[in-house]
Amino acid sequence: MTREQPPVRIDPLSEAAARRHELTRAKAVQALRELDRAGAPVTFAAVAQAAGISRSWLYTQPDISGQIRRLRTKADGVGSAAIPAGQRATDASLRARLTAALGRNRQLADENARLRRQLARALGDQRSARTRSGNDP
Repeated sequence: MTREQPPVRIDPLSEAAARRHELTRAKAVQALRELDRAGAPVTFAAVAQAAGISRSWLYTQPDISGQIRRLRTKADGVGSAAIPAGQRATDASLRARLTAALGRNRQLADENARLRRQLARALGDQRSARTRSGNDP
């Protein structure tokens, strides 16, 4: 005869701690997104202040601290922190601008070649006119 185990009761203190942890994480993530969206510098101090949490807690969260470091490095390397996330160029728009610039380059190169040919013809005509008139030195 086996005895049934009573259902495991979760400790109310553990439940409260887990809820508090998730609430703190949500605040940190929200603050991180808002700072990035606004183009403000993303630092541990800024995120902690915006979220109303401690910096030391942020350092203990590998994913959040990693994201802060990534955004901070991106801002240091490219200067994109000054541009809000919603205003940053997408890959598609950058490709479209590159295609337009390459097309304009092609047009300018063609026009340059046409103008060089015209100049060569004009100089040739000028030289021919001088030799016919006997004014060629």
